[in-house]
Amino acid sequence: MLPDNPFNSSPGAGSRSPKSGPTPLKPTPSSPDLLCNPSWLDGLTPSPSIVTALRRPSSQPSAVHRRSRSLSRKILIGCPFGSGITNSEGEQKESIELKKKKKKMKLEREVEGADEEREEEEGEEEGEEGSKSEEKKRKVKVNSGFGIMTTERFESLPISELSLNSIKEMNFRCLTQIQARSIPPLLEGKDVLGAARTGSGKTLAFLIPAVELLHHIRFTPRNGTGVVVICPTRELAIQTHAVAKDLLKYHSQTLGLVIGGAARRGEAERIVKGVNLLVATPGRLLDHLQNTKGFIYKNLKCLIIDEADRILEANFEEEMKQIIKILPKVNFVECCKQKYTDSILCLEGLKETYINFQVEDLARLSFQTTPVYIDVDDGRKKVTNEGLQQGYCIVPSAKRFILLYSFLKRNLSKKVMVFFSSCNSVKYHSELLRYIHVDCFDIHGKQKQQKRTTTFFDFCKAEKGILLCTDVAARGLDIPAVDWILQYDPPDEPKEYIHRVGRTARGEGAKGNALLFLIPEEMQFLHYLKKAKVPVKEYEYDLKKLANVQSHLEKLVANNYYLNKSAKDAYRSYLLAYNSHSMKDIFNVHRLDLQAVAASFCFTSPPKVNLNIDSNASKFRKKTRKVDGSRSGFSESNPYGRRAEDDTRQFVRY
Repeated sequence: MLPDNPFNSSPGAGSRSPKSGPTPLKPTPSSPDLLCNPSWLDGLTPSPSIVTALRRPSSQPSAVHRRSRSLSRKILIGCPFGSGITNSEGEQKESIELKKKKKKMKLEREVEGADEEREEEEGEEEGEEGSKSEEKKRKVKVNSGFGIMTTERFESLPISELSLNSIKEMNFRCLTQIQARSIPPLLEGKDVLGAARTGSGKTLAFLIPAVELLHHIRFTPRNGTGVVVICPTRELAIQTHAVAKDLLKYHSQTLGLVIGGAARRGEAERIVKGVNLLVATPGRLLDHLQNTKGFIYKNLKCLIIDEADRILEANFEEEMKQIIKILPKVNFVECCKQKYTDSILCLEGLKETYINFQVEDLARLSFQTTPVYIDVDDGRKKVTNEGLQQGYCIVPSAKRFILLYSFLKRNLSKKVMVFFSSCNSVKYHSELLRYIHVDCFDIHGKQKQQKRTTTFFDFCKAEKGILLCTDVAARGLDIPAVDWILQYDPPDEPKEYIHRVGRTARGEGAKGNALLFLIPEEMQFLHYLKKAKVPVKEYEYDLKKLANVQSHLEKLVANNYYLNKSAKDAYRSYLLAYNSHSMKDIFNVHRLDLQAVAASFCFTSPPKVNLNIDSNASKFRKKTRKVDGSRSGFSESNPYGRRAEDDTRQFVRY
């Protein structure tokens, strides 16, 4: 009999009777191998003693038998054959002498063997050194089970002892593939265009050359800022700053962090004193460039853009244009996405005043020489990490939250991240789960920065827990030991799916699980995932055996004013986010069953909310009205309204 799976839990205090418990989430017959997957079990494994007892062959004697047999041997050794066992003193003396002789012979044999080994060692010193190096290589290769690591050590790089000491304290011994192939040409000042999967060590790949650049030119605080690292989210900037802080531990260069939501005055004071390596988000960096007097950036040597494809989107386009114009033309390093994989670009001498913010066009404009192209993942059959097991569920819209609740109740001992499409949705679901006694963390863009930072570090330190979040936590964050990634709301495109599931199974040999919730109208999204080399398997469940708590949740939301208001905001934001999806052929808001959507937010009927969602025809009418103004002809450009051609009167307010 198989143990229960993550969905087996009841809505009550944890009773697990087969009648009341929800159905197990089980693989379809097309994937029988996952039935034995330990990640789907509940941890009910036999104790080690039972396992070893089961594994021991029946013919092998136990420890007690071996002890008794060795004892009988000792007794037999001490007595002459055929004379029997007696207690006389003479026989005891003979047995003692025999024991001494045997011990002496054994010692002589060991000494002779040691002498022979010493002679062989003296005669073959060079061969032994070669074999030792081969053994070391073999040991390193054992650690590279999933192709991320190489056998090359950081000591082989032409970097300073200060950096090497820091890297040793960070417990890094061997380079990853992207580090081994990109750091040497970057140290030489060459242009590099590289690609690597998420979680493969790209942060160190661009920070080590940046730190070495500052170290070799002896950059000091009075020289101002020499390297700027731009990150799309505050959490990623905080994480990059922490890595840079560890790397600069033994260096004299200074480090700073400027992000939105933090105290601007304190940041400005540190910048004026001199920050050699500055980690920033685009908006706050532009603010300091324009308004902070004493910000010395004329000596800038290197500009690094982390997650460049995210930064070079429409919401950051204007800010990035202004930043590029203000900063001097410097070495330009990007860490971006190409073909759903992370990349590193080292671009020399930006001379274009107008920047096309498509990544490929940006690379084409910025490179003055042909770059060294590095693709460490060329030929891979899938773009996600090797230790990641991915699945999806087709669930009716009305049952989405019930399925989520059943899953979370079953996995309270695991570390789970749940992705939503909007801030209001994260806020509402975190409040609802806490009302029904499921503790969880939450991170979204509308929170104050102190709360976001505290939550992020608390979840990183936690051994178990549930984090509800938007895509603000989908990029670059290295959260340890995440067991499950749940995508409650579907991602905008396959690239975002890959970023989300990249929060688990990170690094060498790591394992994790991902589950995608889809309603029947969204099944075509699987075709795009397959096209993007993302392997997912379907998992089935029995709707009849899910926790029967819908009526209780509807009463809770109806009777609690604040929860009801939060639910309405979340419902409205879900529909607006759905309408903003880039794949309109799949995610069409006009095909949604609003009654079922309302049920997933614990409403008995769809609430009245202002959506401002128009069809194509109404959009055209809206544009026409906007141009022509109102019926009376009043508009911003024509404040006098409709008038005859010969009417030249001016209206004055007294």
